[in-house]
Amino acid sequence: MIIQARDVSRVFPMPAGPVAAVRQVSLDIVPGDHVAVRGPSGCGKSTLLHMLGCVETPTSGQLLFDGTDVSVLSDAARSRLRLRHIGFVFQRFFLLPMLTAAENIELPQSEAGAAAEARRRRTRELLEYVGLTARADHRPAQLSGGEMQRVAIARALANRPRLLLADEPTGELDQATGAQIAQLLDRVNADGTALVIVTHDPALADHARRILTMRDGRIESETARDPERGHPAPAEAADKTIRPDRQLDVEGWR
Repeated sequence: MIIQARDVSRVFPMPAGPVAAVRQVSLDIVPGDHVAVRGPSGCGKSTLLHMLGCVETPTSGQLLFDGTDVSVLSDAARSRLRLRHIGFVFQRFFLLPMLTAAENIELPQSEAGAAAEARRRRTRELLEYVGLTARADHRPAQLSGGEMQRVAIARALANRPRLLLADEPTGELDQATGAQIAQLLDRVNADGTALVIVTHDPALADHARRILTMRDGRIESETARDPERGHPAPAEAADKTIRPDRQLDVEGWR
């Protein structure tokens, strides 16, 4: 089990009174999972994603990452957990504009303490994986939206995370480019990384094996998709380029 959330809520203090963004949500994320979260704007999707990614901690309830209650970890320990075991992909890419594609991918590896040659080797592998070897030396302003998102996905995979969280990853892209990103995310999942994707895009959500619908901070429904949708099981298709094969070291987070 990667994530176990039990009755988690997130309440934000506001001048007019507290606002409950997420209300008593219970959810498990297992290795190889592929989950889409849908719902209207303001229903708590992104807040839930932030809690699953250990960016926010629940106001109440319990959230375990690999069996460890994240609320007992220090801010620094949660930062190390995110760096080494969780990848993030955002709607607006958030690539550093002064760095090349390769340098953006290499940066989280450097922060994790990887040696220079290992970083360069890993970066080459990931650029090839997302089909951007020829664009390695281009800065974000020289890339298309689809290319920037592919770099962002490669950056998210740099430290071989067990879990990848994506918040509207096709929201800034046209339909055809969005379909290409959906296929790349399918491949990431098939190669062993669990995915949780927040999206308004029904075509992207249709790729998931589980679709959660949120309303007013709660999970209103869960739909299980056909497991024979053509996505290979992670154990069958594991690609060593991205495989999340690092053993978790809870003591190392602290």
